[in-house]
Amino acid sequence: MEYLDLYVGVLKKYTAFSGRAGRKEFWVFFLINYVITIILNSLGSTSGPRIVFLILLIIYALGTLIPNLALWFRRLHDRDLSAWNLLYGLIPLAGVIILIVMAAKAGTPGDNKYGASPTA
Repeated sequence: MEYLDLYVGVLKKYTAFSGRAGRKEFWVFFLINYVITIILNSLGSTSGPRIVFLILLIIYALGTLIPNLALWFRRLHDRDLSAWNLLYGLIPLAGVIILIVMAAKAGTPGDNKYGASPTA
């Protein structure tokens, strides 16, 4: 239930582009979001009324776009990095790897210029 609370918590903070997000919050949201996307995508490509699931996938993707972006901002802030680092994602393949490494590393201990530690 804790993981579901973390997922819903990110959705509730969809306008919070400031502050910090810990690794657990980030990766739980990332994993649940990925699983839901895979399920909707596979249902849309294998079951009878494919268009229904593809429309649901598009609605879900658009609905989680802003919360996902806000979470990325807060995760980079936890590492004391600017959100401008998201532009690394524009570099084909290497950019995604760079962002994953940035998100996987531990945040700065204690307070930083973006706020209090999310683990405190």
